Amino acid sequence: MRTIVWFIYFWLYLLFKLPLLRRGLKALEAGDWATADALADRWVPDWAGKLLRLAGVTVTVTGKENIPEGRPCVFVGNHRSYYDIPLVLTQLDKPHALVSKKEVGKIPLVRGWMRLLHCVFLDREDPRKAMEALNEAIANVKKGYSVIIFPEGTRNKGEEGSLLEFKGGAFRIATKTGVPLVPLAIHNSRDIMENNGGWMKPAHVTIQILPPIETGAMSREQLKELPQQTAALIGAALNEKKEA
Repeated sequence: MRTIVWFIYFWLYLLFKLPLLRRGLKALEAGDWATADALADRWVPDWAGKLLRLAGVTVTVTGKENIPEGRPCVFVGNHRSYYDIPLVLTQLDKPHALVSKKEVGKIPLVRGWMRLLHCVFLDREDPRKAMEALNEAIANVKKGYSVIIFPEGTRNKGEEGSLLEFKGGAFRIATKTGVPLVPLAIHNSRDIMENNGGWMKPAHVTIQILPPIETGAMSREQLKELPQQTAALIGAALNEKKEA
């Protein structure tokens, strides 16, 4: 019953807020990014937070002091569940743009709110279009918008604490703009749905926001090692929590 109610609420909320979405998209097209940003900042976490509560999710967040103040950054996290999306939209300092796969950009209503967040959609099968999406994200960071990306590129279905190989897109965004890279370690998000055969059950998730990695003055060799360095930091945090 919880899962059915969740899906009904998912769409009813978006339909009810359609006038606000239209207002935001109209503002965006007119170049009024301030209005679009205000609407996204107000209503995206409201929607995502209510979805978490309907699913019975509780969250503990540590390390919010590690989020740089007054400057954009690139958040990089492990990816275990569809629920990682509402989690990062509600548990950081504010909702930020996501680098998402192109299929998400085809979902009615959802894609509109993602446009207000300045999300970009990555076509992993077309290198040219993928580069265009990354360049769009780089341009948005230069305008002052932070970005969230899951560098594993897909949900990791392995055991808790494991990681897939980190792809380079997130690191290109950070290194091309010189902004800090902020690692996120997300624990137990699969317990909400994926570990239950697709049915939602109450679960407790922990998110660790690790200290930022400054990328502006890195050497070429340090930049080359950045994906592995970041994966090692997130992996250590995940396994430390797993063993606690």
